[in-house]
Amino acid sequence: MNKRIRKAVFPVAGLGTRFLPATKANPKEMLPVVDKPLIQYAAEEAVAAGIDVLIFITGRSKRSIPDHFDKAYELEVELKAHKKDSMLALVREILPPQVTCVYIRQAEALGLGHAVLCARHVVGDDPFAVILADDLIFNENGGCLSQMVDIYNQRQSGLIGVQQVPREDVHSYGIVEGESIDERLWKINAMMEKPKPEETSSNIAIVGRYILTPSIFDCLTRVKRGAGNEIQLTDAIASQLEREVVFAYEFEGKRYDCGSKLGYLEATVEYALKHPELHTKFRDYLKALDVESIGPPK
Repeated sequence: MNKRIRKAVFPVAGLGTRFLPATKANPKEMLPVVDKPLIQYAAEEAVAAGIDVLIFITGRSKRSIPDHFDKAYELEVELKAHKKDSMLALVREILPPQVTCVYIRQAEALGLGHAVLCARHVVGDDPFAVILADDLIFNENGGCLSQMVDIYNQRQSGLIGVQQVPREDVHSYGIVEGESIDERLWKINAMMEKPKPEETSSNIAIVGRYILTPSIFDCLTRVKRGAGNEIQLTDAIASQLEREVVFAYEFEGKRYDCGSKLGYLEATVEYALKHPELHTKFRDYLKALDVESIGPPK
């Protein structure tokens, strides 16, 4: 019997050092893009794809993530007393009532593969999704994970979200090589983590969306530590190719690399321009802004 994708893993234990000092006490996944933190965008994408179990792999400084998704009694009482009904609804409707949140502490920072392995006892024998919250993907006609779930339902195989990048940038990504199935789908033949441009003919780069079959857990327990002396998810999927098919899917939409300061700023500006309350005033502000008069700090 084919199993549907009901569970999603969110590795959120990273230190977010690129955004220090902002992330000294606040997780990078809680950085807001306009009026929602990155982790909420990721959770909403998962729920829209039919996920009803959200598994967060957290670290010792990530208390604000479960607090964000928990019920805030004092805040709700205050908003209700002041008849701020629209704000009350926003607080209460962060997640639908049928969605369950599970929090697992990653005791040691041993890489993305290890973070996924931490979810094994909750995922069990089910296929599942992995979402990296700092890859924010916008598509008004259907989220990235919804697209991937549709492909999974057709193929019943592991699936990795990808995008094509300039050849000179392949050293910054995990790269897949494969044979084209159609315009947006490849059957993966090989994978490599951050190769030099001369080491691969491919520019198909992995982004932070995966649908994985449960056999990945055995691969993760056997794979040797890779780059940074960490357990690399890319290496485990590469070993999985020896016994099952895994596809790469070029999603429809725009990805913002919110793990970088520039990507985060780009997302903030463009999401503000789409915001139902802010778009007109913010667009007018940008048009009137004399960019040339605002120089770098002296």
